[in-house]
Amino acid sequence: MQKRIFYSSVILISFGIMMVYSLSTYTVLIYDARGDHFISKQCISALVAIILMWWVSQINIDRYFKVFKNALAILPFLLILAIPFLPESLATNAGGAQRWIRLFGFSIAPLEFFKIGFIMFLSDNLSRNYQRHASFREELGSLLPILVAMILGFLCVVWSQNDFGQVVVMCGSFCVMLLFAGGSKKLLGSFVALAFFGFAIIIGWATRRVERLKIWWASVQNFVIDKIPFLSYLRVEDMPEPYQIYHAGNAIHHGGWVGNGIGAGVVKLGFLSEVHTDMVLAGVAEEFGFLGIIVVLGLFLFGVIYPILKIANRVQNQMYSLYCIGVACLLSFAFFINALGVTGVIPIKGIAVPFLSYGGSSLVCVGLALGIVLAISKKIAPPTS
Repeated sequence: MQKRIFYSSVILISFGIMMVYSLSTYTVLIYDARGDHFISKQCISALVAIILMWWVSQINIDRYFKVFKNALAILPFLLILAIPFLPESLATNAGGAQRWIRLFGFSIAPLEFFKIGFIMFLSDNLSRNYQRHASFREELGSLLPILVAMILGFLCVVWSQNDFGQVVVMCGSFCVMLLFAGGSKKLLGSFVALAFFGFAIIIGWATRRVERLKIWWASVQNFVIDKIPFLSYLRVEDMPEPYQIYHAGNAIHHGGWVGNGIGAGVVKLGFLSEVHTDMVLAGVAEEFGFLGIIVVLGLFLFGVIYPILKIANRVQNQMYSLYCIGVACLLSFAFFINALGVTGVIPIKGIAVPFLSYGGSSLVCVGLALGIVLAISKKIAPPTS
């Protein structure tokens, strides 16, 4: 399991470097940057991620798990709160949000590190403090401190980072972890209902989110209303065609089954801005086709996610088991939310595809999270004869 996760991750990271080089062609020309501007930074981040994954896998996780938890939950959260108050020379603004801190020529996203700390915080507290009780009130009471801390953290992320997509990923991860911690269906259902209510408020609070939701709905309403006619009262008119979804769909269509070949895609030539980041799957589909997507998905699921879940199932320590489940959820939700956005099934969210999207912080944090998983795997008791 250890070797499968490590080698599968290295292969996916290497493929991601190749796609970053191919898909950043137009962006390099627009910004008049060096031809190796993006790939050189991605190679450095990849090297750091792989070395970090190997190094962390060698440590005694019993000794350092809570050290990592405190460092990754507290320090990145403080940086998230501080970003709005940093000078422009330190805080990078992109897409109307300040999510990166610029240091020594690199941009660091504290939220990527905080997500790992969040999973470690949940796994520690759910294993120690949460108990399933006979009554719903007692069960909720044991979980209340975790819920309060989590809700406050999410509000701070939305306020400081303007990143609703990552909040959805973390909420989904929490629901799955709560389920495996022994949470009752009633409790889980109550939290899901609360989450949808909170999401509705967050979306309604920002005009741009409402507008984005309307544009997405305009692109799918005909298909949905044809299947469910009584929803016709929700039809909206005179909305612009979703630019990114339209060109991502063209890229997928042009790629066909086997793709146009590495470097031969055209969607990267200004049709999709910075396709090497959040829309990388559209670029993969155009250059490697549907079969290429299937190979990447198979390597991701059976080379990384499935072995992580096997480790979660076999390790005796519940805290470690919940952590592995949380990491599998973070990676899986990010991948599939991005994929559903690219194909137009859901509104597009600015979530990086694990291993593939350009971005040093995301890549390094994936390496760190998997390194901890590999360290945990060494705590699995050997089978008795």
